[in-house]
Amino acid sequence: MNKLLKKIMVVFTLLSLGAGYGFAQSATNSTALDRLDALLGNIETLAADVVQLIVESDGGVLEESEIQMLLKKPDGFYWETLTPFPELIVTDGTTLWNYQPDLEQVVIEDWDSSRSELAAQLLSGNIESLGGDYAIDSFTPTENEHQEFELTPRSADNVYQLISINFMHDELESIYLNSKNGQQTVWRFENVIRNSAIDDAKFQFVPPENIEIIENDYVQ
Repeated sequence: MNKLLKKIMVVFTLLSLGAGYGFAQSATNSTALDRLDALLGNIETLAADVVQLIVESDGGVLEESEIQMLLKKPDGFYWETLTPFPELIVTDGTTLWNYQPDLEQVVIEDWDSSRSELAAQLLSGNIESLGGDYAIDSFTPTENEHQEFELTPRSADNVYQLISINFMHDELESIYLNSKNGQQTVWRFENVIRNSAIDDAKFQFVPPENIEIIENDYVQ
C-alpha cells in the first residue's frame, strides 16, 4: 500500500472509532479512552474541507494540499485531493478505488479493513486492543472548549511516534501524525458538517472512459 493511502486510512480508522462498540459509557467519562470514544461515537457522517500540511523535521512545510473528505459509518470513506496533485481515494467497504487523473488511471482493489493501519482494533471495536497498543492521554486546557488526545504507540515497530486528535467545542478540529523520521502530517478540518445525509453512491466510483484500469489484490 502506498504511503499516501496508509496515512489516509489512519483518518478513516480513527474517525470510525466509537461505531458499533456496544460499549457502555460511564457517567463521568473517567478515562481518556472513554472520552475519545464518546466524541467520535457522535459522528455518523462527516463532511469537511481538509488542509493537509506535510512538515519536515526542521519545521519547513514540504507540501500543502486542499482536500474534500466525506465519511459515512461504518464503511464509506471519500478523500479527494484537489490541489496541488489531484487524486481520489474512495471505498464503500468492499472495493477501494484510487483514481489519479494526471496518470489517466484507476487502481481497483478489494478492500480489507482488517489489514489497514489501526483498523483491526478500531473498526472491529476492540477497545481493549487499542488501549493495549497505545497509551492514551487527554488534555483540556481551556474550560472544555479544546480537547486534545495523544496516542503514543507502545510498540517500537510502529512508524508513528505520536498521533494527536484535537476537538474544539466537541467538533473535530485537527489530527497530527508524528513519524519517527521527524516528518509530521497535519490535517486541519474546516467547514465541518456532522451527521447530515450522504448518498451511498458517493462512496462508489465509475471510471471515466479511455483511462487505464488496474485491478490489484490488496497489497501492503
